[in-house]
Amino acid sequence: MGESVQIVKVNVDENQGTAAQFGIMSIPTMILFKDGEPLGQIVGFQPKEALAEILQQHI
Repeated sequence: MGESVQIVKVNVDENQGTAAQFGIMSIPTMILFKDGEPLGQIVGFQPKEALAEILQQHI
């Protein structure tokens, strides 16, 4: 997806405040942001194709 999407990984054990701020209760959790605002969460393993489809809907 080139420059349209940026993926950032956060270690929730080392950043418990961030995990609490966004209500992360289990991993993996992906939070989708657009213009700095959260759009939604994807919780649990998803195949690459499913993630690509979800991301494509938001770009």
